[in-house]
Amino acid sequence: MDPNKLNHDRAPESTPLIKTRPRAAGSGAAGGAATAGRAARPQVRPKAEGWKQIADPDGRPTLQFASPRVKQPATHLADLTLEEREAKVAEMGLPKFRAKQISKHYFEHRTTDPEQMTDLPKDRREELAETFFPPLLSEVKRLVTDDGDTIKFLWRLFDGALVESVLMRYPGRITLCVSSQCGCGMNCPFCATGQAGLTRNMSTAEILDQIVQANRVIAEGGLGRKRHAGNGAEPERVNNIVFMGMGEPLANYKRVMNAVHRMIAPSPEGLGMSARGITVSTVGLAPAIRKLADENIPITFALSLHAPDDQLRDDLIPVNSRWKVEEVLDAAYHYYETTGRRVSIEYALIKDMNDHGWRADLLAEKLNARGRGWVHVNPIPLNPTPGSIWTSSTREVTREFVDRLNAAGIPTTLRDTRGKEIDGACGQLVATEQDQAEAAAFAAAS
Repeated sequence: MDPNKLNHDRAPESTPLIKTRPRAAGSGAAGGAATAGRAARPQVRPKAEGWKQIADPDGRPTLQFASPRVKQPATHLADLTLEEREAKVAEMGLPKFRAKQISKHYFEHRTTDPEQMTDLPKDRREELAETFFPPLLSEVKRLVTDDGDTIKFLWRLFDGALVESVLMRYPGRITLCVSSQCGCGMNCPFCATGQAGLTRNMSTAEILDQIVQANRVIAEGGLGRKRHAGNGAEPERVNNIVFMGMGEPLANYKRVMNAVHRMIAPSPEGLGMSARGITVSTVGLAPAIRKLADENIPITFALSLHAPDDQLRDDLIPVNSRWKVEEVLDAAYHYYETTGRRVSIEYALIKDMNDHGWRADLLAEKLNARGRGWVHVNPIPLNPTPGSIWTSSTREVTREFVDRLNAAGIPTTLRDTRGKEIDGACGQLVATEQDQAEAAAFAAAS
Protein backbone atom coordinates (compact mmCIF):
# COMPACT_ATOMS: atom_id res chain seq x y z
CA MET A 1 0.00 0.00 0.00
CA ASP A 2 1.36 3.43 -0.93
CA PRO A 3 1.62 5.42 2.33
CA ASN A 4 1.38 8.67 0.36
CA LYS A 5 -2.20 7.78 -0.57
CA LEU A 6 -3.29 7.25 3.01
CA ASN A 7 -3.71 10.91 3.91
CA HIS A 8 -6.53 11.52 1.48
CA ASP A 9 -7.87 14.37 3.60
CA ARG A 10 -4.55 16.14 4.11
CA ALA A 11 -4.63 19.93 4.01
CA PRO A 12 -2.94 21.56 1.00
CA GLU A 13 0.70 22.44 1.63
CA SER A 14 -0.06 26.09 0.92
CA THR A 15 -2.41 26.33 3.91
CA PRO A 16 -0.73 24.52 6.81
CA LEU A 17 -2.64 24.32 10.08
CA ILE A 18 -0.30 25.59 12.74
CA LYS A 19 -2.34 27.52 15.29
CA THR A 20 -6.01 28.41 15.71
CA ARG A 21 -7.93 30.87 17.81
CA PRO A 22 -10.14 29.50 20.58
CA ARG A 23 -13.65 28.82 19.31
CA ALA A 24 -16.50 27.26 21.22
CA ALA A 25 -17.08 23.76 19.91
CA GLY A 26 -20.26 23.50 17.90
CA SER A 27 -20.97 27.26 17.90
CA GLY A 28 -23.49 28.39 15.30
CA ALA A 29 -25.86 26.34 13.16
CA ALA A 30 -23.09 25.06 10.92
CA GLY A 31 -20.88 24.22 13.88
CA GLY A 32 -23.74 22.39 15.63
CA ALA A 33 -24.49 20.35 12.54
CA ALA A 34 -20.84 19.50 12.09
CA THR A 35 -20.49 18.45 15.73
CA ALA A 36 -23.60 16.31 15.51
CA GLY A 37 -22.23 14.64 12.39
CA ARG A 38 -18.91 13.92 14.01
CA ALA A 39 -20.57 12.46 17.07
CA ALA A 40 -21.72 9.62 14.85
CA ARG A 41 -18.20 8.84 13.63
CA PRO A 42 -17.10 5.27 14.33
CA GLN A 43 -14.59 4.36 17.01
CA VAL A 44 -11.72 2.53 15.37
CA ARG A 45 -9.78 0.33 17.77
CA PRO A 46 -5.98 0.08 17.54
CA LYS A 47 -4.82 -2.96 15.65
CA ALA A 48 -1.38 -3.83 14.30
CA GLU A 49 -1.45 -3.56 10.51
CA GLY A 50 1.02 -5.22 8.16
CA TRP A 51 3.11 -6.82 10.91
CA LYS A 52 2.62 -9.21 13.81
CA GLN A 53 2.69 -7.47 17.16
CA ILE A 54 4.61 -9.54 19.73
CA ALA A 55 2.27 -10.49 22.58
CA ASP A 56 2.34 -12.58 25.74
CA PRO A 57 0.07 -15.64 26.25
CA ASP A 58 -2.88 -13.52 27.40
CA GLY A 59 -2.69 -11.38 24.25
CA ARG A 60 -1.13 -8.26 25.78
CA PRO A 61 1.64 -6.61 23.72
CA THR A 62 5.08 -7.57 25.04
CA LEU A 63 7.23 -4.76 26.43
CA GLN A 64 11.04 -4.70 26.49
CA PHE A 65 12.42 -2.45 29.22
CA ALA A 66 15.88 -4.02 29.45
CA SER A 67 18.30 -4.10 26.58
CA PRO A 68 19.41 -7.57 25.48
CA ARG A 69 22.83 -8.53 26.81
CA VAL A 70 24.90 -7.57 23.82
CA LYS A 71 28.32 -6.02 23.47
CA GLN A 72 28.59 -2.24 23.74
CA PRO A 73 31.16 -0.24 21.76
CA ALA A 74 34.63 0.32 23.24
CA THR A 75 34.91 3.26 25.62
CA HIS A 76 35.05 6.54 23.68
CA LEU A 77 36.16 10.00 24.80
CA ALA A 78 32.51 11.11 24.90
CA ASP A 79 31.69 8.35 27.39
CA LEU A 80 34.06 9.91 29.91
CA THR A 81 34.01 13.00 32.10
CA LEU A 82 36.93 15.40 31.70
CA GLU A 83 38.46 14.05 34.92
CA GLU A 84 38.23 10.51 33.59
CA ARG A 85 39.88 11.58 30.33
CA GLU A 86 42.68 13.26 32.27
CA ALA A 87 43.22 10.10 34.30
CA LYS A 88 43.42 8.03 31.13
CA VAL A 89 45.90 10.42 29.56
CA ALA A 90 48.02 10.28 32.72
CA GLU A 91 48.02 6.47 32.49
CA MET A 92 49.57 6.90 29.05
CA GLY A 93 52.40 8.94 30.59
CA LEU A 94 51.22 12.27 29.20
CA PRO A 95 50.36 15.51 31.04
CA LYS A 96 46.69 15.95 31.92
CA PHE A 97 46.25 19.05 29.75
CA ARG A 98 46.41 16.80 26.69
CA ALA A 99 42.91 15.60 27.62
CA LYS A 100 41.56 19.12 27.10
CA GLN A 101 43.31 19.41 23.77
CA ILE A 102 41.97 16.14 22.41
CA SER A 103 38.48 16.97 23.76
CA LYS A 104 38.48 20.26 21.87
CA HIS A 105 39.38 18.49 18.67
CA TYR A 106 36.31 16.26 19.01
CA PHE A 107 33.66 18.62 20.41
CA GLU A 108 34.76 21.91 18.81
CA HIS A 109 36.57 20.90 15.63
CA ARG A 110 34.46 17.78 15.06
CA THR A 111 37.40 15.61 14.09
CA THR A 112 38.92 12.29 15.15
CA ASP A 113 41.67 12.48 12.53
CA PRO A 114 45.07 12.46 14.28
CA GLU A 115 46.68 14.28 11.35
CA GLN A 116 44.58 17.35 12.16
CA MET A 117 45.63 17.36 15.84
CA THR A 118 48.84 19.31 15.28
CA ASP A 119 49.03 20.54 18.86
CA LEU A 120 49.56 16.97 20.11
CA PRO A 121 52.96 15.24 20.14
CA LYS A 122 53.45 13.87 16.63
CA ASP A 123 54.74 10.52 17.88
CA ARG A 124 51.66 9.99 20.11
CA ARG A 125 48.80 11.25 17.92
CA GLU A 126 47.90 7.87 16.43
CA GLU A 127 47.97 6.23 19.85
CA LEU A 128 45.76 8.93 21.40
CA ALA A 129 43.26 8.70 18.53
CA GLU A 130 43.08 4.91 18.77
CA THR A 131 42.62 5.11 22.54
CA PHE A 132 39.93 7.78 22.64
CA PHE A 133 38.15 7.38 19.30
CA PRO A 134 37.08 3.79 18.61
CA PRO A 135 34.68 3.55 15.62
CA LEU A 136 31.13 4.65 16.43
CA LEU A 137 28.79 5.85 13.67
CA SER A 138 29.48 5.31 9.98
CA GLU A 139 27.20 7.15 7.57
CA VAL A 140 25.54 4.71 5.18
CA LYS A 141 23.36 7.25 3.39
CA ARG A 142 21.53 10.52 3.75
CA LEU A 143 18.20 11.61 2.28
CA VAL A 144 17.42 15.29 1.76
CA THR A 145 14.10 17.15 1.48
CA ASP A 146 12.52 20.56 2.18
CA ASP A 147 14.90 22.30 -0.27
CA GLY A 148 17.88 21.01 1.64
CA ASP A 149 16.61 22.07 5.08
CA THR A 150 15.93 18.50 6.28
CA ILE A 151 18.37 15.58 6.19
CA LYS A 152 17.78 12.04 7.39
CA PHE A 153 20.93 10.08 8.20
CA LEU A 154 21.23 6.30 8.28
CA TRP A 155 24.09 5.28 10.56
CA ARG A 156 25.78 1.89 10.88
CA LEU A 157 27.10 1.20 14.38
CA PHE A 158 30.19 -0.83 15.25
CA ASP A 159 28.20 -4.08 15.53
CA GLY A 160 26.20 -3.59 12.35
CA ALA A 161 23.09 -2.20 14.08
CA LEU A 162 21.35 0.62 12.18
CA VAL A 163 19.89 3.83 13.57
CA GLU A 164 18.61 7.07 12.07
CA SER A 165 18.65 10.73 13.03
CA VAL A 166 17.08 13.77 11.37
CA LEU A 167 18.65 17.23 11.02
CA MET A 168 16.28 20.16 10.44
CA ARG A 169 16.87 23.84 9.79
CA TYR A 170 14.20 26.25 11.04
CA PRO A 171 14.27 30.05 11.11
CA GLY A 172 16.69 30.95 13.86
CA ARG A 173 17.56 27.43 14.98
CA ILE A 174 18.86 24.04 13.88
CA THR A 175 17.29 20.95 15.44
CA LEU A 176 18.56 17.38 15.52
CA CYS A 177 16.22 14.49 16.29
CA VAL A 178 18.46 11.86 17.89
CA SER A 179 18.04 8.15 18.53
CA SER A 180 18.78 6.63 21.93
CA GLN A 181 18.20 2.93 21.22
CA CYS A 182 18.61 0.55 18.31
CA GLY A 183 14.94 -0.15 17.75
CA CYS A 184 12.39 0.19 20.55
CA GLY A 185 10.75 -2.18 23.00
CA MET A 186 7.55 -0.21 23.66
CA ASN A 187 5.64 -2.05 20.89
CA CYS A 188 3.31 0.83 19.93
CA PRO A 189 1.30 -0.36 16.91
CA PHE A 190 1.31 2.97 15.03
CA CYS A 191 5.09 3.50 15.20
CA ALA A 192 7.46 1.99 12.63
CA THR A 193 10.34 1.96 15.12
CA GLY A 194 8.32 -0.05 17.61
CA GLN A 195 7.56 -2.66 14.99
CA ALA A 196 11.26 -3.56 14.86
CA GLY A 197 11.60 -4.39 18.55
CA LEU A 198 14.62 -3.54 20.69
CA THR A 199 18.10 -4.60 19.57
CA ARG A 200 20.12 -2.79 22.23
CA ASN A 201 20.67 0.47 24.06
CA MET A 202 22.97 3.00 22.43
CA SER A 203 26.02 4.14 24.36
CA THR A 204 26.48 7.69 25.61
CA ALA A 205 29.07 8.31 22.92
CA GLU A 206 26.87 6.89 20.15
CA ILE A 207 24.14 9.33 21.15
CA LEU A 208 26.55 12.26 21.22
CA ASP A 209 28.29 11.33 17.97
CA GLN A 210 25.04 11.98 16.11
CA ILE A 211 25.39 15.63 17.16
CA VAL A 212 29.11 15.91 16.43
CA GLN A 213 28.66 14.43 12.96
CA ALA A 214 25.65 16.66 12.28
CA ASN A 215 27.73 19.69 13.27
CA ARG A 216 30.38 18.55 10.82
CA VAL A 217 27.81 18.37 8.03
CA ILE A 218 26.57 21.87 8.90
CA ALA A 219 30.12 23.26 8.93
CA GLU A 220 30.70 21.74 5.48
CA GLY A 221 27.58 23.46 4.13
CA GLY A 222 25.61 20.23 3.82
CA LEU A 223 22.40 21.64 5.30
CA GLY A 224 21.93 24.28 2.61
CA ARG A 225 21.75 28.08 2.90
CA LYS A 226 24.94 28.10 4.95
CA ARG A 227 25.27 31.17 7.13
CA HIS A 228 28.81 32.49 7.18
CA ALA A 229 30.40 33.38 10.49
CA GLY A 230 31.74 36.87 11.13
CA ASN A 231 30.34 40.31 11.91
CA GLY A 232 29.16 39.01 15.28
CA ALA A 233 27.69 35.79 13.90
CA GLU A 234 29.04 32.52 15.30
CA PRO A 235 29.49 29.43 13.14
CA GLU A 236 26.24 27.49 12.80
CA ARG A 237 25.72 24.28 14.74
CA VAL A 238 22.94 22.20 16.25
CA ASN A 239 21.30 24.22 19.03
CA ASN A 240 18.18 22.14 19.67
CA ILE A 241 18.06 18.44 20.50
CA VAL A 242 14.90 16.33 20.58
CA PHE A 243 15.08 12.75 21.87
CA MET A 244 12.31 11.68 19.52
CA GLY A 245 14.26 9.38 17.21
CA MET A 246 14.50 5.63 17.55
CA GLY A 247 13.97 4.22 21.03
CA GLU A 248 12.40 5.12 24.38
CA PRO A 249 14.92 7.50 26.00
CA LEU A 250 13.86 6.81 29.59
CA ALA A 251 14.37 3.07 29.06
CA ASN A 252 18.06 3.89 28.47
CA TYR A 253 18.07 6.37 31.33
CA LYS A 254 21.68 6.32 32.54
CA ARG A 255 23.29 6.68 29.11
CA VAL A 256 20.79 9.30 27.95
CA MET A 257 21.39 11.42 31.04
CA ASN A 258 25.16 11.05 30.68
CA ALA A 259 24.73 12.31 27.12
CA VAL A 260 22.62 15.26 28.31
CA HIS A 261 25.29 16.19 30.87
CA ARG A 262 27.91 16.07 28.13
CA MET A 263 25.73 18.20 25.83
CA ILE A 264 25.41 21.02 28.35
CA ALA A 265 28.93 20.80 29.82
CA PRO A 266 31.09 23.70 28.58
CA SER A 267 34.01 23.01 26.29
CA PRO A 268 36.32 21.18 26.52
CA GLU A 269 34.28 18.70 28.58
CA GLY A 270 31.26 18.83 26.29
CA LEU A 271 29.33 20.67 23.62
CA GLY A 272 28.34 23.72 25.66
CA MET A 273 24.67 23.63 24.63
CA SER A 274 21.78 25.22 26.50
CA ALA A 275 19.75 22.74 28.58
CA ARG A 276 16.61 24.64 27.54
CA GLY A 277 17.24 23.57 23.97
CA ILE A 278 17.07 19.87 24.84
CA THR A 279 13.78 17.92 24.84
CA VAL A 280 13.45 14.41 26.28
CA SER A 281 10.31 12.52 25.24
CA THR A 282 8.72 9.40 26.70
CA VAL A 283 5.62 7.28 26.19
CA GLY A 284 5.04 7.30 29.94
CA LEU A 285 7.55 5.56 32.21
CA ALA A 286 6.21 7.25 35.35
CA PRO A 287 9.02 6.39 37.82
CA ALA A 288 11.66 7.56 35.34
CA ILE A 289 9.74 10.82 34.76
CA ARG A 290 9.94 11.55 38.50
CA LYS A 291 13.62 10.64 38.50
CA LEU A 292 14.17 13.01 35.57
CA ALA A 293 12.52 15.82 37.52
CA ASP A 294 14.96 15.30 40.38
CA GLU A 295 17.98 15.70 38.07
CA ASN A 296 17.48 19.48 38.44
CA ILE A 297 18.38 20.18 34.81
CA PRO A 298 16.10 22.69 33.01
CA ILE A 299 15.49 20.56 29.92
CA THR A 300 12.08 20.32 28.27
CA PHE A 301 10.03 17.24 29.05
CA ALA A 302 7.55 15.86 26.51
CA LEU A 303 4.95 13.17 27.20
CA SER A 304 3.63 11.19 24.23
CA LEU A 305 0.08 10.69 25.50
CA HIS A 306 -2.04 10.09 22.35
CA ALA A 307 -5.20 9.24 24.34
CA PRO A 308 -6.71 10.62 27.57
CA ASP A 309 -8.64 7.45 28.46
CA ASP A 310 -7.13 4.17 29.65
CA GLN A 311 -9.45 2.05 27.52
CA LEU A 312 -7.92 3.35 24.30
CA ARG A 313 -4.41 4.08 25.57
CA ASP A 314 -3.95 0.50 26.83
CA ASP A 315 -4.01 -0.62 23.19
CA LEU A 316 -2.44 2.45 21.59
CA ILE A 317 0.48 2.75 24.07
CA PRO A 318 1.05 -0.71 25.57
CA VAL A 319 3.10 0.67 28.48
CA ASN A 320 -0.17 2.16 29.74
CA SER A 321 -1.01 -1.31 31.04
CA ARG A 322 1.66 -0.67 33.69
CA TRP A 323 1.31 3.09 34.34
CA LYS A 324 -2.17 4.47 33.67
CA VAL A 325 -3.06 7.92 32.36
CA GLU A 326 -3.66 9.46 35.79
CA GLU A 327 -0.34 8.19 37.17
CA VAL A 328 1.57 9.39 34.13
CA LEU A 329 -0.05 12.83 34.24
CA ASP A 330 0.72 13.06 37.96
CA ALA A 331 4.38 12.32 37.17
CA ALA A 332 4.36 14.95 34.42
CA TYR A 333 2.88 17.51 36.79
CA HIS A 334 5.55 16.59 39.35
CA TYR A 335 8.13 17.45 36.68
CA TYR A 336 6.55 20.90 36.32
CA GLU A 337 6.33 21.43 40.09
CA THR A 338 9.94 20.42 40.61
CA THR A 339 11.58 22.23 37.69
CA GLY A 340 9.17 25.06 36.89
CA ARG A 341 9.42 23.99 33.26
CA ARG A 342 6.21 23.69 31.27
CA VAL A 343 5.46 20.16 30.07
CA SER A 344 4.66 19.33 26.43
CA ILE A 345 1.94 16.79 25.65
CA GLU A 346 2.39 15.11 22.27
CA TYR A 347 -0.78 13.80 20.67
CA ALA A 348 -0.79 12.05 17.26
CA LEU A 349 -4.20 12.62 15.68
CA ILE A 350 -5.40 9.37 14.10
CA LYS A 351 -8.56 9.38 12.02
CA ASP A 352 -11.62 7.96 13.83
CA MET A 353 -9.42 6.50 16.56
CA ASN A 354 -8.37 9.17 19.07
CA ASP A 355 -9.54 12.41 17.44
CA HIS A 356 -13.13 12.59 18.72
CA GLY A 357 -14.22 15.88 20.24
CA TRP A 358 -15.09 14.29 23.57
CA ARG A 359 -11.50 13.13 23.92
CA ALA A 360 -10.27 16.71 23.52
CA ASP A 361 -12.71 17.69 26.28
CA LEU A 362 -11.56 14.83 28.51
CA LEU A 363 -7.90 15.70 27.93
CA ALA A 364 -8.56 19.33 28.84
CA GLU A 365 -10.47 18.27 31.95
CA LYS A 366 -7.63 16.06 33.19
CA LEU A 367 -4.97 18.67 32.51
CA ASN A 368 -6.93 21.52 34.09
CA ALA A 369 -7.64 19.38 37.17
CA ARG A 370 -3.93 19.67 37.97
CA GLY A 371 -3.77 23.44 37.52
CA ARG A 372 -3.31 26.04 34.83
CA GLY A 373 -0.20 27.16 32.98
CA TRP A 374 1.78 23.96 33.50
CA VAL A 375 1.27 22.29 30.15
CA HIS A 376 1.17 22.85 26.40
CA VAL A 377 -0.44 20.38 23.97
CA ASN A 378 1.11 19.61 20.59
CA PRO A 379 -1.29 17.65 18.37
CA ILE A 380 0.40 16.30 15.26
CA PRO A 381 -1.22 14.61 12.24
CA LEU A 382 -0.29 10.94 12.19
CA ASN A 383 2.67 10.10 9.99
CA PRO A 384 1.62 6.88 8.23
CA THR A 385 3.88 3.85 8.07
CA PRO A 386 4.02 1.30 5.24
CA GLY A 387 1.49 -1.48 5.54
CA SER A 388 -0.86 0.42 7.85
CA ILE A 389 -4.38 1.56 6.98
CA TRP A 390 -4.28 4.20 9.72
CA THR A 391 -4.23 7.79 8.53
CA SER A 392 -4.25 11.32 9.89
CA SER A 393 -7.41 13.17 10.90
CA THR A 394 -9.23 15.41 8.44
CA ARG A 395 -8.68 19.16 8.51
CA GLU A 396 -12.12 19.77 9.99
CA VAL A 397 -11.71 17.23 12.79
CA THR A 398 -8.21 18.51 13.53
CA ARG A 399 -9.53 22.06 13.74
CA GLU A 400 -12.28 21.05 16.15
CA PHE A 401 -9.87 19.11 18.36
CA VAL A 402 -7.48 22.05 18.63
CA ASP A 403 -10.33 24.54 19.13
CA ARG A 404 -11.83 22.54 21.99
CA LEU A 405 -8.52 22.46 23.84
CA ASN A 406 -7.89 26.16 23.29
CA ALA A 407 -11.44 27.02 24.37
CA ALA A 408 -10.85 25.08 27.59
CA GLY A 409 -7.80 27.22 28.34
CA ILE A 410 -5.17 24.68 27.26
CA PRO A 411 -2.46 26.31 25.09
CA THR A 412 -2.45 24.16 21.96
CA THR A 413 -0.37 24.34 18.79
CA LEU A 414 -0.62 21.96 15.85
CA ARG A 415 2.95 20.81 15.39
CA ASP A 416 4.80 21.23 12.13
CA THR A 417 5.87 17.97 10.49
CA ARG A 418 9.19 17.56 8.73
CA GLY A 419 10.62 14.73 6.69
CA LYS A 420 7.48 12.76 5.72
CA GLU A 421 8.73 12.48 2.14
CA ILE A 422 11.85 10.62 3.30
CA ASP A 423 10.20 8.66 6.14
CA GLY A 424 11.98 10.92 8.60
CA ALA A 425 8.99 12.22 10.57
CA CYS A 426 7.91 11.15 14.05
CA GLY A 427 7.13 7.43 14.20
CA GLN A 428 8.65 6.70 10.79
CA LEU A 429 12.26 5.98 11.73
CA VAL A 430 13.09 2.34 11.12
CA ALA A 431 15.81 0.39 9.34
CA THR A 432 14.13 -1.18 6.30
CA GLU A 433 15.25 -4.26 4.40
CA GLN A 434 16.68 -1.94 1.76
CA ASP A 435 18.62 -0.10 4.47
CA GLN A 436 19.97 -3.41 5.73
CA ALA A 437 21.11 -4.34 2.25
CA GLU A 438 22.76 -0.95 1.69
CA ALA A 439 24.48 -1.14 5.08
CA ALA A 440 25.82 -4.60 4.25
CA ALA A 441 27.16 -3.34 0.95
CA PHE A 442 28.67 -0.33 2.72
CA ALA A 443 30.41 -2.57 5.27
CA ALA A 444 31.75 -4.86 2.55
CA ALA A 445 33.19 -1.90 0.66
CA SER A 446 34.75 -0.29 3.76
